[in-house]
Amino acid sequence: MESKNTLNEEIKLTDKAAKRVKAILSSEDKDGFGLRVKVDGGGCSGMSYNMSFDDKEDEFDKVFYSNGIKVVCDLKSWLYVKGTIVDFSNDMLSGGFKIENPNANRTCGCGTSFSV
Repeated sequence: MESKNTLNEEIKLTDKAAKRVKAILSSEDKDGFGLRVKVDGGGCSGMSYNMSFDDKEDEFDKVFYSNGIKVVCDLKSWLYVKGTIVDFSNDMLSGGFKIENPNANRTCGCGTSFSV
């Protein structure tokens, strides 16, 4: 049984996010690719999220499977995004991928950058 204080260290995709990723992978004919989640310096809060498709794994990458999607993250970025949930919304004004990062102390209004 998991304690309330235990941080889930995986990166998970909601059903909606996984469905959208699968649709994009299919439309771009990227069979065998996974979703790479990365953190880069910059953005209005200090660090920004970067998601791309990748068919390679580096030696120290963390690899997870969530709703049928392979999620890959380099070790440095994983320290900032472990336990993160990626969601997707079709909302016309604020639609797109949404990152719920339990490690972020502050996020920007657009949700693409954060600080710890």
